[in-house]
Amino acid sequence: MKPFTFNRNSVVRAAPAMVLVALLLAGLPARDAAAASMTELIPSVGITKSTDTNAPDAKAYAGLALRTTLAPVLKGELGIAYRQDTFGPSDALKIHQWPVTASLWLVPAPSLYLGGGVGWYRTTLDYSSAIPIKDSTSDKLGVHLGGGVDLPLGPKLGLDLQGRYIFMKEDAKTLTVPTTFNPDFWTVSAGLAIGF
Repeated sequence: MKPFTFNRNSVVRAAPAMVLVALLLAGLPARDAAAASMTELIPSVGITKSTDTNAPDAKAYAGLALRTTLAPVLKGELGIAYRQDTFGPSDALKIHQWPVTASLWLVPAPSLYLGGGVGWYRTTLDYSSAIPIKDSTSDKLGVHLGGGVDLPLGPKLGLDLQGRYIFMKEDAKTLTVPTTFNPDFWTVSAGLAIGF
């Protein structure tokens, strides 16, 4: 895993996405105060990929989150997801992971949010029956950074697009903020934000 380096090529590659997001945000109708402060249930699907050089292609995952307004420019979110990776010939090792996360999102514009949070990651290593290694389950803590856009589709319905970088901690008892940009995996998701 290489640390993040900010160079001209990365800016050129990211520029079209940044322009698209800016255009989408500029054309969005402003949400009224009631819609902006409601609680949302967000079922989602997405893709996730390990940053390990030997990791397989991105895999699909599913999640469910509950997001609510805590202050005019701050939202809180609790979520749970399921993701799976496979490694080795004939998928000899399957890794099942159930992250349970808590996030705080700053809301600098009506449909944009940025922030991060912490998570508890229950991970099961499931070996093929042809391999004489016993399956095991472990718990780890992680930190995530990310953000997204919540595009209104109606008074109580929105399209939620989100991306995160996840930094796993080896020690399940301590939680520290990463000092270098070296995530273990990333996720991108799309969900329906259902207000109530």
